[in-house]
Amino acid sequence: MKRTTLFLLLALSGTFCSVARAQKVAIKTNVLYDAFLNVNAGVEVGLAPRWTFDLSADYNGWTLSHERKWKHWLLQPEARYWFCDRFAGHFVGAHALGGQYNVGGLKNNLSFLGTDFSVVSDRRYQGWFAGAGIAYGYAWILNKHWNLETELGLGWVYTRYDVYPCATCGTKLVKGKSHNYFGPTKAAVNLVYTF
Repeated sequence: MKRTTLFLLLALSGTFCSVARAQKVAIKTNVLYDAFLNVNAGVEVGLAPRWTFDLSADYNGWTLSHERKWKHWLLQPEARYWFCDRFAGHFVGAHALGGQYNVGGLKNNLSFLGTDFSVVSDRRYQGWFAGAGIAYGYAWILNKHWNLETELGLGWVYTRYDVYPCATCGTKLVKGKSHNYFGPTKAAVNLVYTF
């Protein structure tokens, strides 16, 4: 554990020294999130020849038809190591995530990796979440400024929430319940502009 901490400190100190002479920036949007009407944006900053820091944000504030809700906001910072040059080819990352949600009335029969998502069919869940994970991705260079990037992350998320009887009801059924989730924590097909 001490060796790992020392390695991380040395790596970070080396990256901060090179920021001034090797900084590149990318802005991006996740088209998968766009397909679900989630407003999202990300910025990635080069720290060293093979290291970058990525910060993405996601927001959905809409109430859908038929009293369905899928409101949430999410922040997801990530440190990335690129195997060749940054912003191109294979990379691995370690990310954190956190946010809040208000979800209910979404009819489904989905149960995935021990988590039963069908409970949001007849109830509303309002709470917060935080977690961490690791990811693998690949970026294709399309031209001088444009890239296409894919990424999949796995990890753990802890959430605390209150339960309501329907998507628009205000009377709580359950207060302060918690759940641990293990599984996908990130899925992205990013359209990236670098400069």
